[in-house]
Amino acid sequence: MSDEHGDAMPSLFDRLGGMPFFERLVAAFYEGVRTDGPLIALYPEPDDLTGARRRLATFLAHYWGGPDDYLRERGHPRLRLRHMPYLIDADMRDRWLRHMGAAVESCVADPAIREEMLRYFVRAAEHLRNDTGLPITPSSYPRD
Repeated sequence: MSDEHGDAMPSLFDRLGGMPFFERLVAAFYEGVRTDGPLIALYPEPDDLTGARRRLATFLAHYWGGPDDYLRERGHPRLRLRHMPYLIDADMRDRWLRHMGAAVESCVADPAIREEMLRYFVRAAEHLRNDTGLPITPSSYPRD
């Protein structure tokens, strides 16, 4: 990304303060998740979210221009595939977005950055829904 003079702008990762910011964001997110019964029930180890926190923080950091720790540790994100074992319907999407939205609001001062992050999270959360009947199979086509 470049500014109006053609100079390269720092990544969002750098503008937000690097990995410490993403660790704070994810910590704030999981504070909400811990109190959300249906959402926390999706986690295999709800009493120890250390691994989940690390995975989310490194994924988000990489997505916004940070180091590729997530890719080196986990490979391609394959978000839909990784989340397929869990029912993610509109309610779960909304629960996740409520907690992530609160985390963004509490951790990001700049309204433009908040908006950019929230736009991404809404798209990503909707993309992970798996209650929509997708993938479409031949048996789901309408018949005349």
